[in-house]
Amino acid sequence: MGASQGKQSGSEGKGSSSISSDLSSSTDQTSTKAPRNVATSEDSDVSMRTLSTPSPALILPRSSPALFNGSLLSFAPETVGLTYPQRGMCQSKDHHQGAPIDMLPDHAFLQIFAHLPTNQLCRCARVCRRWYNLAWDPRLWRTVRLTGDVAHVDRALRVLTRRLCQDTPNVCLTVEMVVLNGCRRLTDRGLYTVAQCCPELRRLDLSGCYNVSNEAVFEVVSRCPNLEHLDVSGCSKVTCISLTREASIKLSPLHGQQISIRYLDMSDCFALEDEGLHIIAAHCTQLTHLYLRRCVRLTDEGLRFLVIYCPVVRELSVSDCRFISDFGLREIAKLEGHLRYLSIAHCVRITDVGVRYIAKYCSRLRYLNARGCEGLTDHGIEHLAKSCPKLKSLDIGKCPLVSDAGLEVLALNCFNLKRLSLKACESITGRGLQVVAANCFDLQMLNVQDCDVSLDALRFVKRHCKRCIIEHTNPAFF
Repeated sequence: MGASQGKQSGSEGKGSSSISSDLSSSTDQTSTKAPRNVATSEDSDVSMRTLSTPSPALILPRSSPALFNGSLLSFAPETVGLTYPQRGMCQSKDHHQGAPIDMLPDHAFLQIFAHLPTNQLCRCARVCRRWYNLAWDPRLWRTVRLTGDVAHVDRALRVLTRRLCQDTPNVCLTVEMVVLNGCRRLTDRGLYTVAQCCPELRRLDLSGCYNVSNEAVFEVVSRCPNLEHLDVSGCSKVTCISLTREASIKLSPLHGQQISIRYLDMSDCFALEDEGLHIIAAHCTQLTHLYLRRCVRLTDEGLRFLVIYCPVVRELSVSDCRFISDFGLREIAKLEGHLRYLSIAHCVRITDVGVRYIAKYCSRLRYLNARGCEGLTDHGIEHLAKSCPKLKSLDIGKCPLVSDAGLEVLALNCFNLKRLSLKACESITGRGLQVVAANCFDLQMLNVQDCDVSLDALRFVKRHCKRCIIEHTNPAFF
């Protein structure tokens, strides 16, 4: 009996998948003889492909122990083999009674596994045969999430996609979201893997991956036609997003092809210029959310191209773009009723003139961040309050020319105001705050840090707006 079981175990070890082979062959470490029931062979027996799993060492720090059923497990950097029990169920040391967790039905395991990140899901796949089969259920792999300083992110992506492609060769039809934010070691090679193997991708987060270039982004947008959400914030090498390899081509895509991206975050893409924004707008005509924070080379000309090609933008941020002026706001105002969110924080060239354009044509505006626009005065606030009565959030901090007179007009017209920031507004006093509190009962957040506001005024606000959180610098108020 024992001999037959040993033969069976040895035959299973003989049928290792190619994943284990690829990983073991890619290391410089000295190979050791594997146990008889560990997957080591180069053969591609389909029935035994389920005996291998990507090593957590590819996506975890070297000293990352795991705890399962009270036992401490540690993984070497390239360990991919796993000794399974002879039976298909998880077994404890006591062969007469299994662990309590083994009594859970499969659907309960799937509910638990659904809350685990990618690296922990790979750990669970290495516990036993049952957990392996459950951990690789396609329903758990709609999202691949590798964040932070992953050791070998490019190779981890290659191994994961290869495993997920077993049922559908060369493509992972289940993966719809890939989150790689903060993976500083990610290169174009890893992104090529995502582009080639995930045609159904809908969301891609690459924030902080500063080694990614235009070429890799081109591969993604050209191979993933359903991509709707793209975050390349902090990718300083990305200057263009298009369906053409030559970034200098300003023409629209050939044969009427368009990129289906609706959400695009290019914050901190310092090399982005007006020409690049022109190409992006021409290829991404369905944009509704665009964030260009700290793209310091952009000017009013780039915003003109944006409005021409992307007329349905709902949210736009050009904060800290120091070359944007009132002429740029005149172009943004052409978005009219579509615009709901606008951030022009620290655009020092903007004055009441630009805000009047926004107020006149964008009457459905709900959110405005004009912090640090020192040219904004009570006149601009008055036009905004009277033309945008549904305004819910306003940040006019560090606008020294805004006074109590502007606040009074704002309070008498924008009754639905929920968030108001007046940080470091030198001309604001307690009188203006009392008018706001007496008219805006739904106020939930008020920032009056570094303002000359009395203790009685703060108490008045708290008494009339009971749900309001007040951020202040008065030590006597609590």
